[in-house]
Amino acid sequence: MSREQQAVARARKAFETGRSKCLEHRIRQLKNLQRLFTERQKEISDAIKKDLNKSEVGTQLYETLGLEGEISLAIRKLKEWAAPRSVEKNLLTISDTVYIKPEPLGVVLVIGAWNYPWAVTIQPLIGAIAAGNAAVVKPSEVSVHTAKVMEDLLPLYIDKELYPVVTGGVSETQELLRQRFDHIFYTGNSMVGKLIMEAAAKHLTPVTLELGGKSPCYIDKNCDINIACRRVVWGKYTNCGQTCIAPDYILCEPSIQDRVIEEVKKSIKEFYTENPKTCPDYGRIINQRHFKRIMAMLEDSTVAVGGDNDESDCYIAPTVLRDVKPDAKVMQEEIFGPLLPILPLGGLDEAIKFINKGEKPLALYVFTPDDKVITRMRDETSSGGLLANDCLVHYSVSSLPFGGVGNSGMGCYHGKFSFDQLSHLRGCLIKQLKMEGVNSMRYPPHTPKKLGWARFFILKNLDLGWMGRMMLLATLFVVAAVVLQNYVL
Repeated sequence: MSREQQAVARARKAFETGRSKCLEHRIRQLKNLQRLFTERQKEISDAIKKDLNKSEVGTQLYETLGLEGEISLAIRKLKEWAAPRSVEKNLLTISDTVYIKPEPLGVVLVIGAWNYPWAVTIQPLIGAIAAGNAAVVKPSEVSVHTAKVMEDLLPLYIDKELYPVVTGGVSETQELLRQRFDHIFYTGNSMVGKLIMEAAAKHLTPVTLELGGKSPCYIDKNCDINIACRRVVWGKYTNCGQTCIAPDYILCEPSIQDRVIEEVKKSIKEFYTENPKTCPDYGRIINQRHFKRIMAMLEDSTVAVGGDNDESDCYIAPTVLRDVKPDAKVMQEEIFGPLLPILPLGGLDEAIKFINKGEKPLALYVFTPDDKVITRMRDETSSGGLLANDCLVHYSVSSLPFGGVGNSGMGCYHGKFSFDQLSHLRGCLIKQLKMEGVNSMRYPPHTPKKLGWARFFILKNLDLGWMGRMMLLATLFVVAAVVLQNYVL
């Protein structure tokens, strides 16, 4: 039996003990996980520094702070989320108990990504624990130092049988995907997402795919371009552009392109100094393979800002490209790096048409003071999320679902959405062996008269308060007696 098979088998055996279903156990595991981030911040930050050159403050800001918030929310709300949820009844079920009972799915596989290796791996794990599942955690092998720290630390804080960590590369992931899971949660790119779905289909395993794509950023000529560009620069060059919801490219009218370039340049200097290479807040490309991939995108475009690079250090300066054509290499795939193409076009109508010609993005950004422009962009396009006049921050709002649509993914998570995504929402209806007269309308022989009663009970929608429901219930007893008497005689 392979190491991967053993981990899955142990997780399933642990789940079958039932201990993960206990709310107290879930809360205890979440509190232990929260303790990890307060006690082991140095090890976490040191590993991410080696992988992506993030500073310790940057690691807390973009990786662990949000996780601590998600854990606190789950601990505070878990009893409410896990409780039976009452639902609206129809006349046929007015005297019955009808509700939704969230229950664990079983054993979940969480496959993380390398760009925010703690945030995008542990956040689904929080949902899996809160929902009462077991979970096999597969950190990305690309962020090699973080994967090792995760493998070492998680078993010290949370149940190592219920939540095993499996490290390794492509072959280990493939071996995991041969096993049967009750849900697979993957964060990464669409090419691998298709392989995940193919493997999951063999066991009819449901999947959540958090992918990416080319997230557009439309800048209206009437907006405050200085503020817009500051926010775009922050969103684009955070983590050296290696963010799934980073603004991938700018759409704007030709008349403001030079101003946009100038303001972007000013903000780059303000945030990352004259020499970003020596700035502690500017990261590095994850490895030389990705460095070469990104640099190849520059071949047929004009550099307006930046362009400096050092392959030995995996450094690419914050770079802006001007007058980019739709068929340029940089426009053929998600950039996932610090290149910011600007595509001049003739206003909002053209921007909407351009966006709709491509795959549906994970995020769509629009900068404008005009609510009508925001409304049109919202109503006439499709994307995983939409954010007006800022970048990235919708990811931090736990009350908003985070996820893609179409090529940018399926399913969503964060806060209660994580809990629901990794739960089975079981529909329950509890009847009593009474009022059999009302049921006579459904029993053979079927007659027009019975159909008439059925139409009334099924199609009639009444919005009743407590007193109204009591009166209706009393009426139903009378109707049941009359119906039963008619069919008995």
